[in-house]
Amino acid sequence: MESRFRPRTSARISLALLLLAPVLASAQPARPNPESLGFSSERLVRLHEAIEGPVKDKNLAGVVTLLMRHGKLVEERSYGVRDFASGAPMTNDTIFRIYSMTKPVTGVAMMILYEEGKWHPSDPISKFIPEFADLKVFKEVDGAGAIVTEPPAHPPTMAELMTHTAGFTYGLFGSTPVDKAYMSRNCFAVPNLDEMMKCFSALPLLYQPGSKWVYSVASDIQGYIIEKLSGKPLPEFMEERIFKPLRMNDTAFFVPEQKRSRFATLYSAGPDGKLIVTGQASGPKADFTSMPGAPSGGGGLVSTAADFARFAQMLLNHGELDGVRILSPATVALMTSNHLPPSLMTGKFSIGNAVMRPGHGWGYDLAVFTDPPTADEVVGKGTFYWEGAAATWFWVDPTNDLVFVGMTQRMFGKGQPQMNHLSRPTVYGALVNPNK
Repeated sequence: MESRFRPRTSARISLALLLLAPVLASAQPARPNPESLGFSSERLVRLHEAIEGPVKDKNLAGVVTLLMRHGKLVEERSYGVRDFASGAPMTNDTIFRIYSMTKPVTGVAMMILYEEGKWHPSDPISKFIPEFADLKVFKEVDGAGAIVTEPPAHPPTMAELMTHTAGFTYGLFGSTPVDKAYMSRNCFAVPNLDEMMKCFSALPLLYQPGSKWVYSVASDIQGYIIEKLSGKPLPEFMEERIFKPLRMNDTAFFVPEQKRSRFATLYSAGPDGKLIVTGQASGPKADFTSMPGAPSGGGGLVSTAADFARFAQMLLNHGELDGVRILSPATVALMTSNHLPPSLMTGKFSIGNAVMRPGHGWGYDLAVFTDPPTADEVVGKGTFYWEGAAATWFWVDPTNDLVFVGMTQRMFGKGQPQMNHLSRPTVYGALVNPNK
């Protein structure tokens, strides 16, 4: 009896599986097909090797990369580990501190309020922050070593605030008397954004507004303006108007306890160049365990590669994603167009590898390639991008309808790989059918 039952049962199961096969196949997510999107799978190996190299050399613990074209996934990959000590593998859903990649998000929040008529590029910043009405400009240092100031030639404007040309600085990247004053005052240690603005207002501008490009605290000032114009805390405004509509479920100003197992460890180079957990070396403290009292519009967010790709795709789609509109096409065009005059695009002004030069300028809270060949870059015209201090990076290429996001967690220092520069040639070297 048993011997006759088994073959009949087996046959019935086989028939059922055969009938269900089309249903099961349709239920599986479609596997990325790079060739259908103009890429060569064989040539994409060069990108993988470029990412794997620093991981194998232990110059990075791990990396996540995500590449999209025409709104479709080309590939998403994880390399290495999220934490050396535990050996926990890097996964596509790992959460990262994105630091200055927060700036374009703050820029979008500002542009939402721009569309509501709350501010105009020609407005003086002091219209929204009265404490800034009396700002002075650094002129010189007197014989006693004290800073001598002069009045600004004109009040710094919102357009200048959005383009790092208003006169502010960071303190971290310069050695001028004003930078040293920024470091000694430590305005980021205050308990809230109101106190931060009071702190900034007591410091002189580094230069006459509009005369230079200097990477600065401008986006943190914008974060305060967003709160004043919207009547809501910055995290709440971003959650309601950007993160929730775009389904950026892991993007926030801190990592809740239930997600911390996915939070990547932050590393810095020790004296011997080997990576050590940040906190044992110079650099921002790796906390993000609770909502900050003074949320940083310039560098306070955490996110995932997939979340940030949705944000980037929204901008590539001229302000819309999956039927949800965040900005109008005209507003996105304003944000992602160069606003620097040629006099500031001479190679004199830079931050890291981002040099304001012919063919490379600055929009509102992000860098823009106006003429890639002139700037010695392979990206398409109009490509905009930015990076974070812990070596996160992204770019959006409207000409080639392409988004790339890279995430890792390693601060400045000896042996720091230039991931943005490693990834661009290998990505475009694999784009063999750009008209596809």
